[in-house]
Amino acid sequence: MSTQHPVNAPAPARRGVPASAAGPHTAGRGGSAALPGGGAARSRAARRRVLWAIGLVVAVIVAAIGSVFVGAQALAPADVVDALLGRGGEAALFVHELRVPRALLGVVVGLALGAAGALMQALTRNPLAEPGLLGVNAGAAAAVVTGLAFGGALGLRATGIAGSYVTMALAFVGAAAASALVLLVGGATSKGTDPVRLTLAGAALTVVLGAYTNAMTLNQPQLFEDFVHWSVGSLQGRGYESLWPVASVVLPALVVACLSGRWLNALALGPEMGRALGADPRRLAVAGGALVVALAGAATAGAGPIAFVGLAAPLVVRGLVGPDYRWVVPLSACVAAVVVLVADVIGRVVMPPSEVETAVVAALLGAPVFIAVVRRRRMARL
Repeated sequence: MSTQHPVNAPAPARRGVPASAAGPHTAGRGGSAALPGGGAARSRAARRRVLWAIGLVVAVIVAAIGSVFVGAQALAPADVVDALLGRGGEAALFVHELRVPRALLGVVVGLALGAAGALMQALTRNPLAEPGLLGVNAGAAAAVVTGLAFGGALGLRATGIAGSYVTMALAFVGAAAASALVLLVGGATSKGTDPVRLTLAGAALTVVLGAYTNAMTLNQPQLFEDFVHWSVGSLQGRGYESLWPVASVVLPALVVACLSGRWLNALALGPEMGRALGADPRRLAVAGGALVVALAGAATAGAGPIAFVGLAAPLVVRGLVGPDYRWVVPLSACVAAVVVLVADVIGRVVMPPSEVETAVVAALLGAPVFIAVVRRRRMARL
């Protein structure tokens, strides 16, 4: 006797994939989220994501243009336009040597921090994770203060462009070393990331490196003064000599991160489900950790520690487009870039002629958004 299946019976699970895995990360050949209402609902969701993507890209462009036109030094918009068109004038020096590289660096740093935050939250399956969890900021600070303290004796103490490159190199090496140690202790090289173990390892190393940095700077006033200039987290005084090294690391890593959304979706489901979908949690943890180090390490080396941006941007984006990391990673990068640029502009004009550091303003802007998202429970489950 033949058995007839009910019309509304669920489709059988694919081989190697439990039926419970049918969710937002696995539905359909294209990986589109399975939404109530069938194709029409999926089409509406896709249009909404595309519209958000277009809007955020436009917002980044507008914020970058605003960063060029607005600053502590008042310049007429016509003078800025003339300088951009190569007509010279007194504004040319401010525009070409200060504002343009500063705006471009703000874009690159913001893109890096946003993408790194999304990657970190996917790797740890923790919506409150940020790149600092890997010890990026603490490792960079420890390396920079060590270079400042002993650079003279080793012949590494340099000024100008050479000094900027040396400081950036030290910060990047320190961030990479600290992150590698946290990943090793967190078990990423053996069986994939353990979120609790990784968090504890990152917190412990951050405390140790923070104590080392404080011990080195508190008793040496000149060293403290030199270190504070880097550690405030600001785009002030950073020109092309900071932009090109940062961009050369961030842009390739950003492309790879944006193309990794499918595997991040599988990893976000957990180790067992990830293996069922063909993802190796151990390799993904190592590769994802390397991308976080490249992105956050380069951003920290170029602009100093700018915290909270990498935490808040993915939270906002998941509330807008859902948990699909193919959209979360690039849109988080755009949101973070807008936040960094807007924070930098506000810091330049709020207390002229002095400037408020970008990191301070970014935290003040991001904290209310973060609190609002959490209170409204718009955080999508990873």
